[in-house]
Amino acid sequence: MTVPPAARLLHRHLRGQWPAMRRLSAWSVVESLPVFASGLLLARAVDHGFLAGRTLTGLGWLAVLAALYAVGAVATGRVYPWLAATVEPLRDSLVTEVVAAALRRMTDRTPDAAGAGVSQVTEQAEAVRALVGTALRNVRQLVSAGAAALVGLALLSPVLALVICLSVALALGVYAAFVGLQIRRYRAVIRQAERIGEAAATIVHGVRDVAACAAEDRAAATVGEVVDTQAEALRAYARTRWVRLPVLALGVHVPLVALLVLAPYLTAHHGLTAGQIAGGAGYLVAGLQPGITVLVDAGGTLLLSLAVVLGRLAEVCAVPDSPPPGTATAESSGIEADHVTFAYSPHAAPVIEDLSLHVPEGTHLAVVGPSGTGKSTLANLLTGLLRPRQGKITLGKVPLPDLDPADLRSSITLIPQESYVFAGTLRDNLAYLNPEATTPDLDEAAAAVGLQELVERLGGYETGIPPGGGDLSQGERQLITLARAYLSPAPVIVLDEATSHLDPATEARAENALATRSGTLIVIAHRITSAERAHQVLLLDGPVPLLGTHETLQTRSETYADLVGHWHT
Repeated sequence: MTVPPAARLLHRHLRGQWPAMRRLSAWSVVESLPVFASGLLLARAVDHGFLAGRTLTGLGWLAVLAALYAVGAVATGRVYPWLAATVEPLRDSLVTEVVAAALRRMTDRTPDAAGAGVSQVTEQAEAVRALVGTALRNVRQLVSAGAAALVGLALLSPVLALVICLSVALALGVYAAFVGLQIRRYRAVIRQAERIGEAAATIVHGVRDVAACAAEDRAAATVGEVVDTQAEALRAYARTRWVRLPVLALGVHVPLVALLVLAPYLTAHHGLTAGQIAGGAGYLVAGLQPGITVLVDAGGTLLLSLAVVLGRLAEVCAVPDSPPPGTATAESSGIEADHVTFAYSPHAAPVIEDLSLHVPEGTHLAVVGPSGTGKSTLANLLTGLLRPRQGKITLGKVPLPDLDPADLRSSITLIPQESYVFAGTLRDNLAYLNPEATTPDLDEAAAAVGLQELVERLGGYETGIPPGGGDLSQGERQLITLARAYLSPAPVIVLDEATSHLDPATEARAENALATRSGTLIVIAHRITSAERAHQVLLLDGPVPLLGTHETLQTRSETYADLVGHWHT
């Protein structure tokens, strides 16, 4: 027999909570004792007490029942600590697995993985915690009460137990016939909720394009269509809820009415006593009716929701593991791109298409081009933060995926436009990539990139920097990150508009300092003057990238000549 993936997922994450669940089950048995004994004690009270003229005996049996209810109340109070010890670790471990699966999908370039992942982590994983908690709190209590009522009914009168069990079985059969339809419709509700996250993530990611194209109405309509589809899915699911009425009628109301109507016949021809009739009615009202009601109401919402959500998360977590990390080591700092193509989704136009590029060790390369031509995307590809859809990128003749991750990260330093300055001393910030850097090393880096004035103004390297950089300007933060890159032992430095907040003179000083280091420097240029200082210039504009020197590109490319002319005008 094949175990459903949803059940395997739940079992895997509850496996560590078996001790808590055993204690929960033990207290549940104690909690159901009053229901189990209620019909038997009620029959004793009626037959051997009140109808026999012994009122005190009848009251005594009822007092025993009241004492059992007190014991059940104490058991209910002892349930909650073990309930919490079960569901909270479940949520934590489930979120860990879902996040890991979402990261693997994004690494494998699954489209819209981030938007769907938000719904899966913030809504679906939390829903599992809430649903399992509610099931263990309410459904557990009432289902155990229903089971106790059936056992007690069988001991009270096998005839009554047989008739009532047949009626309950018929009710459950009617309910089971509609469960499949409810699951399919609720699964559609869950999937549409994810599509809302996917659509919203796509719009937010391209919000600048939406604004530039005045496409706000179209964007709103796109998301609105998905929302309307989910609303229709919710309505379709709600229409399946009518089945609760015949199930309740067949499982509880029909047997109860039949028992009361046929009471004279049962007492006359089957030897049932008035106490047994009263006890049977008590089991129906106190045990079976709440249990079947919960089964229909919670089964149509809670248990059904749990099954569908777990099923969806089981699909999500079934993402194959990422390939094992590489173990190779780069022998040089030369970077090559071999027929590289990259797009952010399978259906999007390529941002980088069939790019071949050779950056020898020790080269200073500047990448220029109009906004939106893929310069930052290229920086992320060259540093291994993105993987090309076609082609390969190598460092020291070794493909980036084959490199040991630690070696890759220690070989390439990427400085983005948004400077990362963290809470700590100035020394901590400067030496972040080179903890062994000495004070003379810091002095050299500060002098090289033009940081001395800031060091003096702050009062030295031991001065603390508050979270977010405090009062430091954007330019000062960039100078700190540039000095950090200078101190880095990485042989490859990539600057992604990392000097955008500096004046031209300070920018030139910092770039020249980084170019004098041994290794390779790649600059995503903010100003055309960065290209004038480089050994090679890569122009991204149109389908065919152009590589050359600053001088040769002015004659080969009208776009490049216009950029140079505009800057110097």
